[in-house]
Order: sequence, then structure tokens, then C-alpha cells
Amino acid sequence: MSDVREHLSLLVRLSKVDNFIAEPEAKMIHYIGSLNGLNEDEIETIIDNPLPIAELRSLTPEEKFEYLFNIVQLMKVDGKVFQSEIDFCERIAIKLGYKPGVIADLSAYIYSDPNISTNKTFLRSIADEHLLPMRKQ
Repeated sequence: MSDVREHLSLLVRLSKVDNFIAEPEAKMIHYIGSLNGLNEDEIETIIDNPLPIAELRSLTPEEKFEYLFNIVQLMKVDGKVFQSEIDFCERIAIKLGYKPGVIADLSAYIYSDPNISTNKTFLRSIADEHLLPMRKQ
């Protein structure tokens, strides 16, 4: 994964969109952080002081998909989906180079429980259908 601190910061910003980090959201952020080698203190520092949202277009296609997958999963993890969370996810999807409709399409297949896994190859094929054509720099 690219910079795990940037990735977690993005997830923290999403979880704070409704002005409250629900316990399942915090657990998921900790889970992803620890999977990527961060200790408890490093994760708490990111939760308290998330980094600004990075330039996301320069990520690899695999990293973009991981960001997308994680934000949809985080949006659903507490069992409540707010319009503000959907709006945030759609803005991030656009920054990643996807059409905003990718959020609704992936939401149908991504479960709130991180222990229930969906075929990521299948999900990636859905996401790839929403990729915007690359613009010349």
C-alpha cells in the first residue's frame, strides 16, 4: 500500500464526516493500521490528527481500488449510512479517477463486516467500469 498514514487519514476523515467515530469504524481503522505495521500509538495519532487528503490520482490502479474498497467498507461498518458519508465517498471516488456511481455499485457487494469477504477480482471489475478516461497532464 502507498503511504499507510495517508490511507488511514482518509478513512479517519470519512469516519468523522458525521462528527463522530463509531466504535466499529475505529476498530476497522485500527485493524487496517495494524495490518500495515502501525502500532496503537501511531494509529491513535492519525485518528487525532489526520493528514490532509493526498493527491490520489498518482496512485497505482491497485492502490486506487484498495482506497475505494476501504472507504465503502468503512462507510457501512457501523450499520448506518449517512448522506454526508455517501457524498464524501463520491468526492474521493472522483479524486481517485472514478465516476461517483461507483460507490452505489460497490456498496451492493461490500459487506460491513470486514470478516465477510467478497471476491475482490469481481469488485475490481465493477470499479474498473467506472474509471474515467485519463486526462493528459
